[in-house]
Amino acid sequence: MRNLLVLCLLLSIHHVQSASKGVTASLSAKWSMTPFLLETSEFVGEDGNDKFWQFVDTVKELTVYKQGESVRSYYNLILKKAGQFLTDLQVNLLKFALALRSYSPAVQASQQMASDEGPPEACPAFVSVHGQRSCSTKDIKKLLKAAAGRPKPYLYKNEHTYPGVNTTEVPVAILYAEIGTRKFTSFHKVLTEKADGGKLVYVLRHFVADPKPRRMLLSGYGVELAIKSTEYKAVDDTKVKDSGGNAEEDDSEEVQGFVFETLKKSHPELKQQLVELRKHLLESTNDMVPLKVWEMQDLSVQAAARILSVPKFDALKLMRDLSQNFPSEARSLTKVAVTQEMKKEMEENQKRLSESIGVHPGDAELFINGLHIDLDVHNPFSILDLLRAEARVLEGLHNLGIQGEDQGKLLRLPVDAVDERYALDIRHPAIMWLNDIENDPVYGSWPMGVQELLRATFPGVIRQIRRNLFNLVLFLDPVRPESVELVKLAELFYKHKIPLRIGFVFVVNTEEEIDGFSEAGVGFFRVLNYIADEYDLSQALMSMVSMYNKVEAGEMLSVDAISAYLKRKFPKANAERILGVESEYDDKRKDGAVFYKKSGLGSLPLALFNGVPLSPDEMDPEELETIILQRIMDTTTTFQRAVFTGQLTEGSSVVDYLMEQANVVPRMNPLILSTDRKYLDFTAKPVVDDWDDTTMFSYYDSRDKTAVMAKRMKYFTNADEDGMSAVTMWIVGDFDKVSGRKLLLGALKRVKVSPGVRVGVIDNPGGKPSRDNSVLYRAIWASLLTQKNKAAAEFVQKLLREESSLLLQKGTAMKELLTQAMNRDAFEKRFNTLEVDFIRSQQLFCRDVLKLSPGQRAVISNGRVLGPFEEREDFTAEDFQLLEKITLRASAEEVRAKVKLMGMKAKRASDLVMKVDALLAAAPQGEVRRDVHFVQDSHSVLHLSPRENEVFYDVVAIVDPLTREAQKMSPLLIVLSQVVNVRLRVFMNCRAKLSELPLKSFYRFVLESDVSFLGNDTVSPGPVARFPELPESPLLTLIMNTPESWMVQAVRSPHDLDNIHLQEVSGTVAAEYELEHLLLEGHCFDLTTGQPPRGLQFTLGTSREPLMYDTIVMANLGYFQLKANPGAWILKLREGRSEDIYQVLSHDGADSPADAGDVVVVLDSFHSKILKVRVQKKAEKMSEDLLSENSASKGVWESIASVWSTFEKSITGGVSKKDDRQKAKEDVLNIFSVASGHLYERFLRIMMLSVLRHTKTPVKFWFLKNYLSPSFKETIAHMAEEYGFQFELVQYKWPRWLHQQAEKQRIIWGYKILFLDVLFPLAVDKIIFVDADQIVRADLKDLRDFDLEGAPYGYTPFCDSRTEMEGYRFWKSGYWNSHLGHRKYHISALYVVDLKKFRKIAAGDRLRGQYQALSQDPNSLSNLDQDLPNNMIHQVAIKSLPQEWLWCETWCDDASKVSAKTIDLCNNPKTKEPKLTAAARIVPEWVEYDDEIKRLLKLVQEQDGMATQKPTPSPSLREKADTRRDEL
Repeated sequence: MRNLLVLCLLLSIHHVQSASKGVTASLSAKWSMTPFLLETSEFVGEDGNDKFWQFVDTVKELTVYKQGESVRSYYNLILKKAGQFLTDLQVNLLKFALALRSYSPAVQASQQMASDEGPPEACPAFVSVHGQRSCSTKDIKKLLKAAAGRPKPYLYKNEHTYPGVNTTEVPVAILYAEIGTRKFTSFHKVLTEKADGGKLVYVLRHFVADPKPRRMLLSGYGVELAIKSTEYKAVDDTKVKDSGGNAEEDDSEEVQGFVFETLKKSHPELKQQLVELRKHLLESTNDMVPLKVWEMQDLSVQAAARILSVPKFDALKLMRDLSQNFPSEARSLTKVAVTQEMKKEMEENQKRLSESIGVHPGDAELFINGLHIDLDVHNPFSILDLLRAEARVLEGLHNLGIQGEDQGKLLRLPVDAVDERYALDIRHPAIMWLNDIENDPVYGSWPMGVQELLRATFPGVIRQIRRNLFNLVLFLDPVRPESVELVKLAELFYKHKIPLRIGFVFVVNTEEEIDGFSEAGVGFFRVLNYIADEYDLSQALMSMVSMYNKVEAGEMLSVDAISAYLKRKFPKANAERILGVESEYDDKRKDGAVFYKKSGLGSLPLALFNGVPLSPDEMDPEELETIILQRIMDTTTTFQRAVFTGQLTEGSSVVDYLMEQANVVPRMNPLILSTDRKYLDFTAKPVVDDWDDTTMFSYYDSRDKTAVMAKRMKYFTNADEDGMSAVTMWIVGDFDKVSGRKLLLGALKRVKVSPGVRVGVIDNPGGKPSRDNSVLYRAIWASLLTQKNKAAAEFVQKLLREESSLLLQKGTAMKELLTQAMNRDAFEKRFNTLEVDFIRSQQLFCRDVLKLSPGQRAVISNGRVLGPFEEREDFTAEDFQLLEKITLRASAEEVRAKVKLMGMKAKRASDLVMKVDALLAAAPQGEVRRDVHFVQDSHSVLHLSPRENEVFYDVVAIVDPLTREAQKMSPLLIVLSQVVNVRLRVFMNCRAKLSELPLKSFYRFVLESDVSFLGNDTVSPGPVARFPELPESPLLTLIMNTPESWMVQAVRSPHDLDNIHLQEVSGTVAAEYELEHLLLEGHCFDLTTGQPPRGLQFTLGTSREPLMYDTIVMANLGYFQLKANPGAWILKLREGRSEDIYQVLSHDGADSPADAGDVVVVLDSFHSKILKVRVQKKAEKMSEDLLSENSASKGVWESIASVWSTFEKSITGGVSKKDDRQKAKEDVLNIFSVASGHLYERFLRIMMLSVLRHTKTPVKFWFLKNYLSPSFKETIAHMAEEYGFQFELVQYKWPRWLHQQAEKQRIIWGYKILFLDVLFPLAVDKIIFVDADQIVRADLKDLRDFDLEGAPYGYTPFCDSRTEMEGYRFWKSGYWNSHLGHRKYHISALYVVDLKKFRKIAAGDRLRGQYQALSQDPNSLSNLDQDLPNNMIHQVAIKSLPQEWLWCETWCDDASKVSAKTIDLCNNPKTKEPKLTAAARIVPEWVEYDDEIKRLLKLVQEQDGMATQKPTPSPSLREKADTRRDEL
């Protein structure tokens, strides 16, 4: 401290004169700040609707505390209230969510719905009943009475619907109110009473009546300051008036190890000196001396060595500082020594990572609990969701007593996906096989070896191999009409020698007395048996085909037809002996029906392909042929993989191999195999575990009730060799009913034959339990409590038999039924003293947790609830076998193996298997969890240990500390470690032998772990990206890196954010951005063709304003994007040709039913929303094309009208008024341009003025909004008014699936060429692109009307006339010379596009396709906007424009300048002359234009200044205080 004071004194003598310079960037939402209380309710609500309403009740009038408390205290009060419903870990995640404002869009969505509804005037809260609104609770009764005649409002997926009495016939009341306010409470009281009484459905939507217009700053994005090349000086020399000098200095930021906020508090008397010291330290870091190549080689490894040398808790901060300020820190790293041990260990680990997970040196990967987090896809919002989903599993495991390494082992267990295709075992004697590929002589010439599968063939060819690779089994009722077509199809496959083994299962009448003369099915089966006996089965099945060939389509097989066939084909056969009652050919008639019934398959006819049932939709005979052939092709790939990996060998039986796969089951039961599965939560730790006190039990929540049941349950067991049970089944039922007894008996039979299964019993009596009506269940329970396992099981099985229950009903005493092996005294004592309170608790559990009515049955297997069963529904022994198999295979087998290693007692181990299995199976199944191991981790891995005895996340990061990924990952890891307890391992995955600087930018990732407050306990303005330690010499450009679905724009900054030069700035450059839109993306396909409908237009709007945004569907992936914001939106086909020709058939990802005509979408989060829309042409419009409007596609009357108007013109010699209007509408010059940075915007204004000076045609300018500065957007309207032109700002977000560019200049080049087909409305026929730095000297109308001779666009070729530049003409040699052949290389500074032709030939889609292929190579497309169209010249023709359309001094000689129609200020690679100097020298009129625009802008500035100087009444002190209170 003494040294510090000395330094301060020194600095006080040598005052640092200059103010510290830096850059700040902030991003605010477009909507007003949303209250934290409402965001918290959304967070709590994610854990279930019940929790949401409990929270709402808890905070009913919380806002009254706003007045008396500081903002920080009120915030803490909200957290305390939420803490009643959340664990400590979840409260930390809530703080993170509030800092991120993650739930603000959900609150704002409700606010938008309220404004759509139209709130009544001066109403702090209002209720809407079927469209009628009121501010008073007194009107509710009246509104409900009048509601019946009006349609119900549309309710969205995640509405907050009060859990009252469920009924659909009552009115819906939507309350728009702010929870926590008194007005809300009064409405809530009335509405809950009515909802509980079944009078209405009560829905709550957030509504803040008077939102405060305060900016809400967001986080979760990155800000990059990239160092620009100054090879060509492209900076505007216009002086910028600073907006207010220094931005507020942030003393909490660390500067070279000092935290000045702390120092100022400790030494207030040295405040001024500390300010001077901070400035000095900031400026001393601004060092950017270039490095020699040899100094760069080990920079990455040196950075890692430096990071690993500091105390581990500072290491992440150091990694953040080194990566984010690398250009300033580079020189200091060159002095760091690196040990050989570190290098060696790093190389060994890199070798292991490359082999195990395909990670190479320099790559970055992040794993949370083994889940891969792709930082190109994930953002803090999706990571918060992942942390929350993981928290449920981690807390569950922690509560179950699993900690440390065991946690990771159980988490990484593979849980089988539940949606795989289950198959039935087809090795069954009831199947009659028509053929056998392996043994029938007809296939004798085919090769036998399975290796043949790997032989190359043409695509689509089915390999003919003599193996039963493909098996089709048809389940048929012979007399049903559908069977006829299926048998004919089977014959077709057989005749054409398709390598398909075909089998039949005939399901016919099984009654003994039915014979072949009275029932066609029985007759058919007996004839078949007769032929099979006399000849062979194959001959019999071929006879069956010919029998069916005589049956007309749609007809049924009759007894007469069978008799006639028998007489005709087998005249010597005795019909009576074959078909009659005494038939000798009735053998195995029942087999087919028994197999069918046991299989559990659906209604006939049915088909199995390799055991997998085909869906009813696939059973259409017309489609079935294609489906089977497609299945053969798809299955071939699976077999190829099996042969390649050695799973299927020459000696294997293919059918056995197929039937031993994991998806083969003994029986199909949709209830067991359903993908929609519900699990119990066993993870609670109730304070007491009493079920004898029913009143106490009734107060437990669902999780506590479940935990008590698990604790008190007793079991019938058949333990495996380790004494454990991997499968625990709870049988629920009323055991006084036959169905309940039958269910339990089936389960006990399964236990007897299956080691590793145990069964518990839960009573769910149909009435109120009493000693009289619970005799049987009390006996079961008494035996479980007092008897050994075997004796209890035998006794209960005896008890469950019907004869025993009859004896009990007749009054036989229970002791008469006891078995020999039982301890009679113990049983009778317990049986006679057992009360029924615990049965009442079990009944409550069935009602509240299992949602069963009294008397209903269910089965629970390792926590998975199956039921309720229908009264007549059987759950057979086969079903218990299937359920056991599915439970074991899902994850129980794996969990058992891991629990066994923990070495605990059998009962506890079995309980743990059940609970862990339920927990893991209930968790959403995502990708596979990876186990990342390092060979050694002493010298190249940073370790942070978790706090002990707490839930922790296992985080593994692999990163090179000097990469763009490290700039983002290091702050993310810091925040992650602040939000949750982590075990962190960071491997330094450094690249060796660098030949250039690894990073050329400064970076900040804006992210905070909790809401921050100022010293006076008010909320801080919000998260901001601060760059306080910047060198002044480099030229910087500011780039915002935001989540995929965000569209942001700069809204305030007087500075040129594209060219920040701190030497020319006093104070701080402050940039304010706004989240202008959240993107709604989608893919659209025509169901008829399967192709995207090119040119189809969608509109997006609200119910009040249906057309707010529109878009066009691309052919690439059918992609479309629309701008939106939080709220409910309606997506429609645009009125006109889109709506006339097409209709929406279905959609996925929206919030309306899939078949609804209007697609309703609710945007209620910062996440991407992606739709899939399927459309189809209307029946009468099948031949029409969206993109052609020729007379052939017009209606008849339009064609006649067109002929008549032509005739009228020929008579009158004039033009009709309609034509005048049409021509006026069309006669607009559409000019498109892009610009970024003040200099290019200055050029752009001059270009516009030069266009306007040379044409009399009305002009409309189209500008790409994405990169325009706030000052340009503010002044363009004034310019339009002054010069009389129209303008439109167009916007398009670079699609996520199209290869991204990192450099801003290349992104802008991409926008010039890649999205021409979707940037402009279909009504724009032609567009002319003019570079911003161009001066026009001719009428561009001539260019618009230029004949492109069928080409979609026209470009001017590069000039050849300036001979001294020959060495710089790259297109005259190498690749371009050979690629272009005799064609010219064209310049992209000016081009005209025929948009109709461009769209018709899908030029945009072709250009994007080629770009996607070429851009993967960083060395290709060096001039993207120019190279791409020239590269595609053979596929998308370019019309070469006359040379005079573009003159550029660099390439064209002076003589040709006279005839130039436009002059482009190209860069000169020889002289590198600055743009401004060149402009004034080359184009005499440029200075005049420039001065004229400067005068206009000065005038605009003066007018704006006068407008802002008008006095505004200052708010009273009380209003100011209120504003502060409403920060929450």
